[in-house]
Amino acid sequence: MVQKRKRKRNVKMMGKRTFGYGSHKKHRGGGSRGGRGVAGMKKHRKTWMIKNEPDHLGKRGFRSLEQRNFRPSKKAVNVGDLVKLAAGKKDIDLSALGYAKVLGGGSIGVPLAVKAGYFTKKAREKIEGAKGKAVSLAEAE
Repeated sequence: MVQKRKRKRNVKMMGKRTFGYGSHKKHRGGGSRGGRGVAGMKKHRKTWMIKNEPDHLGKRGFRSLEQRNFRPSKKAVNVGDLVKLAAGKKDIDLSALGYAKVLGGGSIGVPLAVKAGYFTKKAREKIEGAKGKAVSLAEAE
């Protein structure tokens, strides 16, 4: 036996002034909407929340710096800026100037002896390619 398809309620009620709520005054206020926003998520809308938004309740958000294993970023300088920082000298100690790391950006044409905490592979190659020395603080101690 083939069942007849049931029409949706809103289609059935089209053209009816009250849409099945009796008096038109009854379907006016916020009470028929269940509240504003996420009101009632722990009460009368709990099943909706569990189905559609299961992560709504529970902990999430910010964590303290200790939990994030926070490390302050190291101040870095590019190889191309070393000549300006050296200001005519052949040796330069970047840790004294507040820099911890040398990056490989730019080019260097002057042989310099550079002392810093860390060097990237490209930075070390460029300094040594210009007949200079790249001395990390770990090697110096």
